[in-house]
Amino acid sequence: MEEKKRSLYRSRSDTVLGGVCGGLGEYLGIDANIVRLVFLLLLLASGTGLILYLALWLLLPQEGAPEVSSTEQRIEDGAQEISDKAREIGDRVRHADRARDAWVAPAIGIALVAIGAIVLLQNLGIPALWWMRWRIIWPAVLIVIGLALLLHRGRRG
Repeated sequence: MEEKKRSLYRSRSDTVLGGVCGGLGEYLGIDANIVRLVFLLLLLASGTGLILYLALWLLLPQEGAPEVSSTEQRIEDGAQEISDKAREIGDRVRHADRARDAWVAPAIGIALVAIGAIVLLQNLGIPALWWMRWRIIWPAVLIVIGLALLLHRGRRG
């Protein structure tokens, strides 16, 4: 029996942004959400998660897409796709106030202000704020965001 050759590609069905994590998850035989979590942790830890994700988005072909003749063409197609997706996300953000989920924009704003305030207070070096360390704050932030998403989804049915 001939074994099917595995190839690395961006998923069309398991996608949040560009399908990179879905394709990697299928290639590695693991849940795509684990791959997404790894990219998120790399993003938060050093910023490399974003660079790696964008590079893979540019370089990996999309599942079922016709084979392109050159790497330059693949990069050009990927760059156009990233541009289109960024425009789509920008449109969604601009129209968030009119949407049913109008709480999203203020929640993001509050989170950014809170994180900025925490970083500022840490950099001031005030001894009474010894407990404000990223190893304590990031897990708490992730838990709060996760709970907010679960509660919101629960209310929607």
